[in-house]
Amino acid sequence: MKAAIKYLKDVRLELSKVVWPKREEVIKLTLIVIIISAAVAAYTGGLDFLFTKALEYLLAI
Repeated sequence: MKAAIKYLKDVRLELSKVVWPKREEVIKLTLIVIIISAAVAAYTGGLDFLFTKALEYLLAI
């Protein structure tokens, strides 16, 4: 039990050293992640669409 209490005290001590980001920074970085994720999804979806159409064309021949 003492080990668990020491562990939790150490966790609290380490968390007090963390420099937490400002709200504006969190919002900005979240938007960047969403935009990049949407771009990657669109790119992947576009390739999937093109490959599907190419395969349909090849199988129809």
